Amino acid sequence: MSFVQILEFDTKRSGEVETLMNEWRSQTMSTRTVKREVVAKHHNRPDHYVAIVEFSSYEEAQRNSKLPETDRFNAQMTKLCEGPIEFSDYDVIRDKS
Repeated sequence: MSFVQILEFDTKRSGEVETLMNEWRSQTMSTRTVKREVVAKHHNRPDHYVAIVEFSSYEEAQRNSKLPETDRFNAQMTKLCEGPIEFSDYDVIRDKS
């Protein structure tokens, strides 16, 4: 079963966050284990975002987390956010379209 990590964060620098995400995707094209990612902006809180990142398994998520590019991404992302990034880990138990 797949695994999902949800990141919640606040930023006034969404353009820079988008650029950082695109750079990470380019740098990890052949090594990342992300199956899918969705970033959403809160409808009523304009500086609040969630990123939903899907992996094939928890183990694949851990492998992705250990990439040096992911470490650099996290360090830079922290600087772009207002406060800490909240990470939540979920095992997917139902996935229907």
